[in-house]
Amino acid sequence: MQRLLLLGLNHTTAPLEVRERLAFAPSQVRQASAELLRIIPGCEIVILSTCNRVELYLSADQLIPRQTVLAFLGTFHGLAENEFASHLYEMRGKAVVEHLFAVASSLDSMVLGETQILGQVRQAYESAREAGTTGPMLNPLFQRAVSVGKEVLSQTHLSEGRVSVASVAVDYAGHIFDTFSDKTVLCVGTGKMSQLVLRQFAALKPRQLLVASRNPDRARDIAQQFGGVGVSSSDLDSLLIQADIVVSSTGHPRTLITRSRFEALLKPRRYRPIFMIDIAVPRDIEPSVGELEGVYLYNLDDLQEVVTRTRESRTDSVEEARKIIHQQVEAFMAWNRQRQIGPMIEAIYQRYTRMAKTELQRTASRMQLDDQQRKLLEELVHRIVQKILHDPVTQLRSNELHDNIQTYVHAIEKLFKLDGPVDHDT
Repeated sequence: MQRLLLLGLNHTTAPLEVRERLAFAPSQVRQASAELLRIIPGCEIVILSTCNRVELYLSADQLIPRQTVLAFLGTFHGLAENEFASHLYEMRGKAVVEHLFAVASSLDSMVLGETQILGQVRQAYESAREAGTTGPMLNPLFQRAVSVGKEVLSQTHLSEGRVSVASVAVDYAGHIFDTFSDKTVLCVGTGKMSQLVLRQFAALKPRQLLVASRNPDRARDIAQQFGGVGVSSSDLDSLLIQADIVVSSTGHPRTLITRSRFEALLKPRRYRPIFMIDIAVPRDIEPSVGELEGVYLYNLDDLQEVVTRTRESRTDSVEEARKIIHQQVEAFMAWNRQRQIGPMIEAIYQRYTRMAKTELQRTASRMQLDDQQRKLLEELVHRIVQKILHDPVTQLRSNELHDNIQTYVHAIEKLFKLDGPVDHDT
């Protein structure tokens, strides 16, 4: 398990300006995995990149050096290591299992109890599996993580209430406007996050709901689901003039709404107040836009206040979730340990049972034994083998070894000569 490595950062260790520079767009994940495979041949890889985290889950036959992954991240994103290295956390072995199970269960999310992260974990795994970068370690690990996330969200009250990023966005809008029946909502982007936000705002029955995309057909298809109107984002300036509420989540590599662009729209807008929430990584809206008169701009890091309130009100649910995760981590570790040592334990018993039978046959051939005596002698030899191996095998199966199991496996293979022929003369 020490060959299982997680290197990543999230909303608690890195500000948005760092997270967005290390984020992997969906179109980049396969390319990044291919590059990592070139650097670490045979490595298993899952890249989890969301609004709030960038995490690389890796497993290989050899111990993967942290510096190798740091160099890859810097080269791939065109960053100097000192720009991001201090924000990264590193985990190995059992700690990776504990962290991933907590992530899938939303315990490590910015908004506690949000359900979107489970789908993101599943999608990251499915993408890696389809790309052929998962194997005997990451396949069962991520399959179990998804199962644990489902169990936590279904058996606790963690996900109850308005705790998704989308619902928090609506809550913030409610701080600016008393009513929505006379407001125009503009959603820029048609991805999953945008659709979650659209669902929340559509429930408020605004005067008009506009969905903008570079693909007008897709914009129309998504808008129809929520009673809105699909438009082309090529008309973004005129759309911004109409809008009272703007939600942007495009995944565009460059800033869409700069200060100079929006400042030119203030007069045509008649300086009406506007609520803008940027839930894109990298950000779609230049932060200084929020300094303009009448502009109320929020980004993902601004949600931290909501997270704090959510956590304080859900202590019991968090404890229930942690108990489930702890039990599932121990079960996974036991399963993985058995998977590693099961064949070896069987090999030990087979080797020494064969040796005992060989010695028994050698001795019995010199004695005049009837069938009953021979049977008793065989049972004696069998019990001796079982007693001799009982303590070491019990220790191998115990929970005390955890991440050191591979070291024990190699030691046992050498001590018991499992990789060599049986010595019949000893």
